[in-house]
Amino acid sequence: MRYFHNPRCSKSREGLAYLEEKGLKPELVLYMKEPLSPSDLETIIDALDIDALELIRKNESIWKEEFADKELEEDELILSMIEYPQLMERPILLNGDKAAIGRPKENFDAII
Repeated sequence: MRYFHNPRCSKSREGLAYLEEKGLKPELVLYMKEPLSPSDLETIIDALDIDALELIRKNESIWKEEFADKELEEDELILSMIEYPQLMERPILLNGDKAAIGRPKENFDAII
């Protein structure tokens, strides 16, 4: 299990605590410090069974200022999340070929 974690995010901290309460210790991926590769993001998107646009936090100011008025292809959206990792929805738990966004944290129950 891999947990895509932003320690500064309260929802991300809550999700990690929830998993730890269940006795799980996923590998932490601190994606804000170590940028993800395009293949990492493609794996997450495939496991979530969504489009890249659905993984974007559209209320982020960088999205509104730089991207919201543009029509972007899937690969361009992925590159935007690599360049600006704060755009990626969080937290995400990846377990094998399944993933869940922990909003709410109980979403993780479906894949653990």
